[in-house]
Amino acid sequence: MYLIGLTGGIASGKSTVAQRLSELGAVGIDADRLAREVVERGTPALAAIAEEFGSDLLLPDGSLNRRALGAIIFTDPVRRERLNAITHPAVRQLTRDRVAEAAAADPHAIVVYDVPLLAEAKAGGLVTFDVIVVVHADAATRIQRMVDLRGLTREDATHRISAQASDAERLALADVVIDNTGGLDATLIQVDALWEGVLTAEADKSAASAGIRSQGSSAQS
Repeated sequence: MYLIGLTGGIASGKSTVAQRLSELGAVGIDADRLAREVVERGTPALAAIAEEFGSDLLLPDGSLNRRALGAIIFTDPVRRERLNAITHPAVRQLTRDRVAEAAAADPHAIVVYDVPLLAEAKAGGLVTFDVIVVVHADAATRIQRMVDLRGLTREDATHRISAQASDAERLALADVVIDNTGGLDATLIQVDALWEGVLTAEADKSAASAGIRSQGSSAQS
């Protein structure tokens, strides 16, 4: 299995890159989707959130009012850390499970772990990535996208960017940078080139692994 760690700031275009990689044949694991799963109705994490932040964050059907919670955590770093302490352990375990499932289904799978908090995942030893890809667009471009496409105010958009790692922190982790400040076609050209490189790297990794296993078998015989 070959594991790509994919990250980028909010509105950087990370989802576009993830979608293209999936179209090319990668197995996608979306950390944001896992984060939604662990707080579905009836989960221990949702109960803990209601206890920590108040039951008024629950909608009438018992599900999480994400907009109300977002308004709190994007402006209050202390409460954001309290939320992370509730949800991150559950997301980490689900991530390990999904990566293991992908590897069991296909030992040669190319898996893309799409995660905003890649620095934290890497530092915490969650998974070991074969390559880290950062999708980059400058802050001004991302703010404008959030205003135009998501209907946020500039103040809200700025708060959301400030709540994440800085561009410098993300770029310091990158093995590959996808520049998404231009048009879609320019971005897809970069992603397709990345995919060709990954295919070669996965083949080399598999060949090396097979060689190690062969040597081990010879040593035992």
